[in-house]
Amino acid sequence: VLLVESGGGMVQPGGSLTLSCVASGFTFSTYAMSWFRQPPGKGPEWVAHIKIGGRDTDYADAVKGRFTISRDNGKNTLYLQMNALKQEDTARYYCARVPSDVDYRLQYDDWGQGTHVNVSS
Repeated sequence: VLLVESGGGMVQPGGSLTLSCVASGFTFSTYAMSWFRQPPGKGPEWVAHIKIGGRDTDYADAVKGRFTISRDNGKNTLYLQMNALKQEDTARYYCARVPSDVDYRLQYDDWGQGTHVNVSS
């Protein structure tokens, strides 16, 4: 299993970024996926989840209405569109594979190295 995130960087408050996660080594279309993040000096926190087909999604309250998770099963790629970014969104963002029948906010069986997002003026 290999998950490779990209798209992070520095952005001003109110700005936007789109993160990508390219998956390989497994059948991407048969797994639900999540994004989680780890702010500096804090523990990991779940951000968003998308089911296998891509139609059903869920978001943490902190990002609801600003972030959009999506997937392209033909390209084995997961996305996170982030709008109206705030300083508190600064974190390392990870995509994660979610095994079936677990709490997708808490349990993953693999994740990438992450990509860093820094929201600063």
